[in-house]
Amino acid sequence: MSVDLSAQDVERFRETIADCLGLQFEDAKTGFLADVLGGRLVATNKDCAGYLNYVNFERPMTEFAALANELTVPETYFFRNIEQFHAFSERVVPERMKERSGNNQLQILSAGCASGEEAYTLAILLREVLEPGWKASVLAVDLNPSALQKAERGRFSSWSLRETPLAAQHRWFKHDGRDIVLDGEIKSAVRFEQRNLAEDDRDLWGDEQYDVVFCRNVMMYFTPERARALIERITRSLRPNGFLFLGHAETLRGVTQAFHLCHTHGTFYYQRRTEDDRSLSALSPLTPRASRESTPLAQFVEGADTWVEAIRAASERVQQLVDEVPSPGAARGALDITSAPHRVNHGEALVLLREERFEEALDVLGTLPLDSADDPDVLLLRAVLLTHTGLLSTAEEVCGRLLKFDELSASAHYVLALCRESAGDLSGAVEHDRIAVYLDPSFAMPRLHLGLLARRSNDSVAMRRELSQAITLLEHEDASRLLLFGGGFGRDALIELCHAEMRDRAPS
Repeated sequence: MSVDLSAQDVERFRETIADCLGLQFEDAKTGFLADVLGGRLVATNKDCAGYLNYVNFERPMTEFAALANELTVPETYFFRNIEQFHAFSERVVPERMKERSGNNQLQILSAGCASGEEAYTLAILLREVLEPGWKASVLAVDLNPSALQKAERGRFSSWSLRETPLAAQHRWFKHDGRDIVLDGEIKSAVRFEQRNLAEDDRDLWGDEQYDVVFCRNVMMYFTPERARALIERITRSLRPNGFLFLGHAETLRGVTQAFHLCHTHGTFYYQRRTEDDRSLSALSPLTPRASRESTPLAQFVEGADTWVEAIRAASERVQQLVDEVPSPGAARGALDITSAPHRVNHGEALVLLREERFEEALDVLGTLPLDSADDPDVLLLRAVLLTHTGLLSTAEEVCGRLLKFDELSASAHYVLALCRESAGDLSGAVEHDRIAVYLDPSFAMPRLHLGLLARRSNDSVAMRRELSQAITLLEHEDASRLLLFGGGFGRDALIELCHAEMRDRAPS
């Protein structure tokens, strides 16, 4: 049975999904949404208007579950992204036991648990690492009832164990025909409940009730507003110094300042802060006029020991690279500095940065009111200027101050990478670049820097990988970031640098 739907019907359905389930779908998915809507109209024997009113106003959990089953395709398996589970068992659980000594009980939440593999993995690890006398409960929640029913059965295919260590397979699973059955002790350690993560369920999100929350590959499907609200609820429900694990492609950058970023065991995760923070307001785009460079940047890189030195060596070329410098007044207007309460007027310093008049720009920042000294925008600009003038240790101190306000600043970590390289700490430089890449996957400069660091280490494979990604990102890089971090060189010159480095080191 076919159902005739208008574009307005599908758009209302998309809005309903966003409101009720928190899920967002791009324009390219409207055909898929039309198919799902048509199927639900047939299943419920309703017309479109009646069905959308039913979902929006009655908010039936059974229909939400049916929609979740149609709209989401959860893919999971035991020990997925195993580095996170190493961090959980080797750092997080011992730290939480130390923090909770005297209580001897931990509460873990697996939010968006799908068919249960994540929750059961947590239960296995807790069984293996908890000290005698300790207890732990694992609550696993999902909106999809069919996935929860599968989870409660505790029967899986061998494919679900494809990343499970052999020792864990032998200890906690047994074969039963074509199925693999989970040990009853682990099965009984997890409680499954049907919940809608898009709603503020006070039973689920009670104050400071969890030690660790796993909420992986959920936020990435939510609308920005629902994602922010979900993180607010998780923050409320975590105990102070509790931990949050997100999917490898998810980040709290731009969402909250309530967490410390942790990086161990080759993975990123978060720890809830215990003090208040203030957010860093990102610079509004300042778009310089397009320009083409007359001297290849690769020429400067080849003759310098570090990327910072390459930028400094190129300073004398800047005047040839800029067609026209906007007036200070124009720059201030472009920055829209009145849009945030803590934003200060430093447009003149940005103009001087563009002219490579770094010391004068620092002098301008020095004339700002005292209450602007710790403004995150000012701190970032000061750190960049100090880097360009060679005052790397001072730049590093300023970055440290900035990270107290915004620990998730990809820009600050990138500047720290430059400082660490200049100090001879290549591993520290790589670490900060990797943090910057994680926090902002669209940021081109840490990728470029990682490629140059790999070149210094004679790692041609890593060099080509990082520079190739840098090229892709540079094509769409924000103009204000090119102004701040490009060392006076524009998009075309930086892209050509990447190509030149790869050509020079191409396999013979």
